[in-house]
Amino acid sequence: MLKLEDLKLKDTRVLIRLDLNVPLKNGRVTDDFRIRAALPTVNYCLSQGASVVIMSHLGRPGGEYREELSLISVGETLADLLETQVKFTDDCVSEDAISVSKELRPGEIHLLENLRFHKGEKRNDERFSMKLASHGELYVNDAFGTAHRAHASTAGVTGFIPESAIGYLIRKELQFLGGAVMNPARPFTAILGGAKVSDKIKVIDKLLNKVQTLIIGGGMSCTFLKAQGYKIGASLLEEDSLDFAKELIQKAEEKGVKLLLPVDAVIADSFDKSASTCSVSVEEGAPDGWLILDIGPKSAETFCDSVRKSGTVLWNGPMGVFEMGAFAQGTFAIAQCLAEVTDKGVVTIIGGGDSAAAIQQFGLSERITHVSTGGGASLEFLEGKELPGVSAIQQSK
Repeated sequence: MLKLEDLKLKDTRVLIRLDLNVPLKNGRVTDDFRIRAALPTVNYCLSQGASVVIMSHLGRPGGEYREELSLISVGETLADLLETQVKFTDDCVSEDAISVSKELRPGEIHLLENLRFHKGEKRNDERFSMKLASHGELYVNDAFGTAHRAHASTAGVTGFIPESAIGYLIRKELQFLGGAVMNPARPFTAILGGAKVSDKIKVIDKLLNKVQTLIIGGGMSCTFLKAQGYKIGASLLEEDSLDFAKELIQKAEEKGVKLLLPVDAVIADSFDKSASTCSVSVEEGAPDGWLILDIGPKSAETFCDSVRKSGTVLWNGPMGVFEMGAFAQGTFAIAQCLAEVTDKGVVTIIGGGDSAAAIQQFGLSERITHVSTGGGASLEFLEGKELPGVSAIQQSK
């Protein structure tokens, strides 16, 4: 598989797929984490005398134009971060857009409009892929967040461009996530949270053969608590996953994996930031009608004790509804603990998604070894699945 440095970039047009799917509010970028993560690849291409054509998606427009999902404001942020002009065209495959790309001079940048304004993108349509390919003479995929999708811009396009390579970000993602799976510094601890057990069944099965400690928090822990006979009130429960939860508890014991579940919880009488709340032990449980919305302080301390004894920590999924201040303390405690152990040499990896958003919200991302830009992609990679956006580069001519 070709790397960026393998390409002869001088005086060429490089078509780069980035993941610029960032949050917007009132037409302004509110979190530029993914844009900043993409800069090293863009800067390297420019430094080698190439011109750069950038393509990305934003949101889920459903194959039609939606003004609020235009990449024009993302282009403005990109220009500010690169401290240079970024040309922008209001379509990604129009004759005008292709003409702008072909007239670029070395050092110039052209950002295409949202790929998903066209149905051909998600369908991996051959004709659409061919049109995208006409923007460049070389292709680089650095969009890890969409590497698990076989779309025109991540897979199809490689069939119509002479040489394709992965960028710095994808290489870094594969290095850290692959290292966590294949050769982690031990003891290896995995922390899984978020809402659903069903979303992480395959990851849990995979990690159970790798980790020394598995910590489960967040909404998904309610299913495990219910499987142990504890009262969870009106909390999120996946009835279909109860048997899996019971089996996992048994498997962990058989494999000698330390399985940590919450010992207390923050509960609320409604799903609202102004709800009445209190902390209860899991033995006491949540009364009828009450919701478990965060791990409790004793759970946070127990989990952090285990983290402090680790050589590698992988975290995917928040411990509670961290978007509401009353239920953010568990997630913050884990985030703070990870930052502290990173300072002492522990390898810490955040598997994208809501965990990455939480780390950003708490201002701790610079103190983590690696924060992934792809939630879904990181989960599928950890499951052992092939990533179409990576395999397309491996198979390209």
